Amino acid sequence: MAINWLGLLSMGVFYIMILAMGLWASRKSKREEKKCTGNLSEVAMVGGRNLNIWVSICTMTATLVGGGYILGVAEMVYNPTKGLAWATGPLAYFINLIIGGLFFVKPIRSKNYVTLMDPFQEKYGNTVAAVLFIPSLISDILWIACILGALGGTISVVMDISSSLSVCISAAVAILYTLMGGLYSVAYTDVIQLAFIFVGLWLCVPFILANPSSANITVAAVTKLHQEPWISRLEPEEAGRWVDEILLMAIGGIGFTTFYQRTLSTATDAQAKITCYAAAVLCPILAIPSLVIGAVAASTNWNETSYGSPSPYEQGKAGMILPIALQHLCPFYISMFGMGALAASVMSSVDSGLLCAASLLGRNIFKNVIYKRASEKMILAVVKGSVLVCGIMGAGLAMTAHSIHMFWILSGDICYSMLAPQVICLFYLSRRSNHYGACAGFVLAILLRTLVGEPMMGLPDILPLPWDKMVDGDRYRLFPFRTAIMLITMATILGVSCVAQWLSEKGLLTRISDAETDTHMTYTAPGQRDVEEKETERTTSLMLST
Repeated sequence: MAINWLGLLSMGVFYIMILAMGLWASRKSKREEKKCTGNLSEVAMVGGRNLNIWVSICTMTATLVGGGYILGVAEMVYNPTKGLAWATGPLAYFINLIIGGLFFVKPIRSKNYVTLMDPFQEKYGNTVAAVLFIPSLISDILWIACILGALGGTISVVMDISSSLSVCISAAVAILYTLMGGLYSVAYTDVIQLAFIFVGLWLCVPFILANPSSANITVAAVTKLHQEPWISRLEPEEAGRWVDEILLMAIGGIGFTTFYQRTLSTATDAQAKITCYAAAVLCPILAIPSLVIGAVAASTNWNETSYGSPSPYEQGKAGMILPIALQHLCPFYISMFGMGALAASVMSSVDSGLLCAASLLGRNIFKNVIYKRASEKMILAVVKGSVLVCGIMGAGLAMTAHSIHMFWILSGDICYSMLAPQVICLFYLSRRSNHYGACAGFVLAILLRTLVGEPMMGLPDILPLPWDKMVDGDRYRLFPFRTAIMLITMATILGVSCVAQWLSEKGLLTRISDAETDTHMTYTAPGQRDVEEKETERTTSLMLST
């Protein structure tokens, strides 16, 4: 097959549009810098905390609805060994955003923090916090690799060009406009990208459904036609693994720095919460086209299409089923809109991951740990350099991606096992945790996760677990080990902190600083807090009237 020059031209036009929007946003960023009375670096990292509510909703949604999300959902529905029951992303994201809006917006915004690492450094000190956030940086880079790999595979399938070349071009564009304007460039380009995602994918759906090579998807949902029914059935023995995957993204998502960067960029707590709740509704809606395309692909006789036989699953290409379906089940000009949607989903997530990782490195590592007298210009220079380095690392990893869904899961796995317990203890169990417990939990989480193993990273599965099942010589984990590690980590943080506090009081251990026992960092549940505030107001009113 020859190179699809018309398709490449259309993608080039799309990239030019994104760069133009990034350039416009960079000018807006410079105007905000002149009006800013605080640190100039905050304009690049959190947009001066005055992002428009509609732009904020778009950038939150577009950041989460990345290439891993769109391709991963279609992959699970199409995969005959998985099916719709395992397309857990939409439900997990809905839960994650609701939890984030209810419980984590107010704490992170309470003291004008700039990154999620700020409260950790305030409580545990700069060095300990820097170590604790190594998983966050690794997770961001894996996430960047995941979504760049999604676009690279997609373009190589449809355009018949090298996957590595498409990854490099996409990474270069995302890096360039992120460097130009920081959060403003990221946020305003996300508005265009979200529109592309919504219109592009929905435009393809009726054409794919009308393809004569595909059976009725409602029949194929429960009947074995060309492969197993796509609606799937959750076996009782796999319930633990299924719950584990949902909780991984739903609870593990509170450790992603991109979430906090979006909530910190709005003017008020109310706007930040509205952003979370609106995105919670939009994310599942944007997954519907992927679900439909995956179902149609599972209902298609591929031998009757231009793809031929054997099917994509038999050729090990289930992870690329969405672009394959666009290419072979849609008219060419319609598939170009779908390709634009995929490119948009990737760009909207790559830029966010780049900016978050760079913000942590520039503000929390360089400024607070390495060189405390750094000027604002130096911090911005480090942030821009970090964007470039993280982009190169992510692009390099993207060229090794095989299953987009598994890369997506691995990124969340790190946040869930190692970072989510730390965030929960920091904001809601602050008086019961200190740096001794935090470090002990961190080390134990790494040890347990390493012993459980990870085939994608070449880690052998040394630690046997309940309900393990051997499939083709490989151990298949049925036990919800990620959730177990998360709970063990949290228990370790609290247990070791309690022992350390007791030893400190007895003079057997270095005294724990006042910052670690200060009650100002402990937050009650929203409902309880509201009741307490109303009671206080009523009591004050009665006293004044008396």
